[in-house]
Amino acid sequence: MQNANDKQINNPEEKTEEGIEAEAKFINPNEIIGQLDLEEGNYVADFGCGSGYFSIPFAQKIGSEGRIYCLDVLAQALESVESQAKILGLSNILTKRVNLENEEGSGLEKESLDWVIMKDVLFQNEKKETIFKEAYRVLKPRGKILIMEWNDKNFLVGPEKNKRISCEKMEELVKEQNFLIKKKIPAGDFHYVIVAEK
Repeated sequence: MQNANDKQINNPEEKTEEGIEAEAKFINPNEIIGQLDLEEGNYVADFGCGSGYFSIPFAQKIGSEGRIYCLDVLAQALESVESQAKILGLSNILTKRVNLENEEGSGLEKESLDWVIMKDVLFQNEKKETIFKEAYRVLKPRGKILIMEWNDKNFLVGPEKNKRISCEKMEELVKEQNFLIKKKIPAGDFHYVIVAEK
């Protein structure tokens, strides 16, 4: 007899978003952040912030002089971030409901940010170039993007194969959008991380 956990593993398309997020937590965001040249006082936007998996540790790292804009199309995701920020006493988080597939969809000022985070957001969106262009627009010269996506090697959890973007394809997309790849960071069995510079 198959238990519920077996069913989730054998049928990844039946996993809930919460289940996928739980699996993703095998990746420690602080370990990844520790490999970035992130500084106190940096200004950051988390494109498609979800429940704040990267937003919260980024906010802690950049300190009260920094600011992180948590952007998502889902109101409940933003409410989750706001709740965590309140519990942790973080005053440097601003949430905003946006559609990043619209031109200048973040609503942020041109060349105002040091970092843009894109965690598991590109595979969900058709207008990938629009999202990249918006990241490029809001980043300062030499500002950086952190891209984290599901790899195309391990399908035990996460989205269907046809929705995933291979690391090689992502590198092509990054270069096509005039970013310079600076490094790739190990990200467990299910993801890859690319850091690129404007």
